[in-house]
Amino acid sequence: MRIARFSHQDGIRYGIVDETELVVLDGDPMFAGFDTTGERIPLADVALLAPVIPRSKVVAIARNYRDHASELGNEVPPEPMLFLKPNTSVIGPGDSIVLPAQSQRVDFEGELAAVIGTIAKNVPAERALDYVFGYTIADDVTARDLQRADGQWSRAKGFDTFCPLGPAIETEFDPTGDAVITTRVDGEVRQQGPISDMIHSVADIIAYASAAFTLLPGDVILTGTPAGVGPFTAGQTVEVEITGLGVLRNPARSA
Repeated sequence: MRIARFSHQDGIRYGIVDETELVVLDGDPMFAGFDTTGERIPLADVALLAPVIPRSKVVAIARNYRDHASELGNEVPPEPMLFLKPNTSVIGPGDSIVLPAQSQRVDFEGELAAVIGTIAKNVPAERALDYVFGYTIADDVTARDLQRADGQWSRAKGFDTFCPLGPAIETEFDPTGDAVITTRVDGEVRQQGPISDMIHSVADIIAYASAAFTLLPGDVILTGTPAGVGPFTAGQTVEVEITGLGVLRNPARSA
């Protein structure tokens, strides 16, 4: 089931994607279930929004693809390497990534994102996927020069608009499968790799993160990026596609 969050006639609503239409839901399905209103709205008549706004945090993992760690001259950490992005960094499909004046190089990082569906604390890996509501696409936008200069990543990865999510949440996606992440800039493929190349699985990441801090419904887990990350500039459009999840497309502009 594919769930979209959308704006229509000055209201924000949720719906099940049914080919070219949305079957409108009574409320946020994460909390209200999947009861429908009986209304159908053409997808062409709505503006898709970020499919979730995390209640507390975006948890991300660094260097979870061996080739990506190598391309930046980094060692692969023996355990998942976690960092946080603020929920104010989240934007939706079609929204502009705003390139901050403080940075001279901003990079794309296409990623699979897991959306937590129920409170998770000290979750064992063998049950971790039971706590996932569904999956979507993310772009872990990074001010690469500031990341290197600061010596830590909060500013470089935390700017407003630096966490595009969308276009929808797929509840039946298999994170252990052979889906491929492809990132394009103005239609040119820059990044491509299977999610099966992850060093730490989605289940292992959730178990590791939940041992450190409680994961709340709506929290988003970014699972790392394959090799091929690189810069983009104002006026360009970044597209991240994951097999079975669709395409997340965002233009870039200067601040």
